[in-house]
Amino acid sequence: MDQTTLNIIVVGLSFALYFGIAIWAKAGSTAEFYAAGRGVNPVVNGMATAADWMSAASFISMAGLIAFVGYNNSTYLMGWTGGYVLMAMLLAPYLRKFGKYTVPEFVGDRFYSNTARVVAVIALITMSVTYVIGQMAGAGVAFSRFLEVDNTTGLLIASAVVFVYAVLGGMKGITYTQVAQYCVLIIAYTIPAIFISLQLTGVFLPQIGLFSEHTASGQYLLVTLDGLLNDLGFNEYTSGSSPWLMALFTLSLMIGTAGLPHVIIRFFTVPRVADARWSAGWALVFIALLYLTAPAVGAMARLNIMTTMWPQGV
Repeated sequence: MDQTTLNIIVVGLSFALYFGIAIWAKAGSTAEFYAAGRGVNPVVNGMATAADWMSAASFISMAGLIAFVGYNNSTYLMGWTGGYVLMAMLLAPYLRKFGKYTVPEFVGDRFYSNTARVVAVIALITMSVTYVIGQMAGAGVAFSRFLEVDNTTGLLIASAVVFVYAVLGGMKGITYTQVAQYCVLIIAYTIPAIFISLQLTGVFLPQIGLFSEHTASGQYLLVTLDGLLNDLGFNEYTSGSSPWLMALFTLSLMIGTAGLPHVIIRFFTVPRVADARWSAGWALVFIALLYLTAPAVGAMARLNIMTTMWPQGV
């Protein structure tokens, strides 16, 4: 069996799984379509929120940013995960307590103003369209590589799949589909990370391998990578920037994450106010499984490329 056929089978089975879940969890009422009937378990909601967040930006781009710009770009991880702390403390419980289905409804009623509601709608549409453009572009790239088609065709395939299971299941179907997506995503991300860690350091866990000795050089992996980059005239991989710049950058990412509409809407789906807080906490746990792996993947991939291109440097 050739690689293209195998890719089509695997991708086709994942599509079948998503459609099957959407049919099984088909929304039977308005409450189920918009808020999953407010009956989603906090653990399940946390996993679905993690899948909602860890899409193209995290899965495709995060390790690349850290690998080719430097370890300093781990500030993205701190800012994005810190945003969930803001959500758990300042947003999630109050949104759920108010009992509305959407953020514009909450804003309009909270401030007794239709103008505020309209402003919230405009902001929501602007953010959503901007975010969806990037996400769907990433999905198009991923599908084009797996199915060996052009980017436009990959984008159309991704759009059709999302449209079908979103319309069939509403928020209820999307929630359980995203749980399945998280399982696929985390397995696909961690298995290569484990093997590259074993290859370079002999350590099973990439998070520990990042701070372990590089097998070929006998030095710590990050020391080896810094030395290679110095020899080639680049900045050290572990070099940092201004602490104030890092703090402000992290804060801006936290605030931006806390305001993302597709993440906020997930806190309307749980039974109780306390469950909204627990959902944010579980989302952090599930996100951490990938985000603690991303720095290791970035550093090890960079070192692997450098030693492949310049083997005499080790």
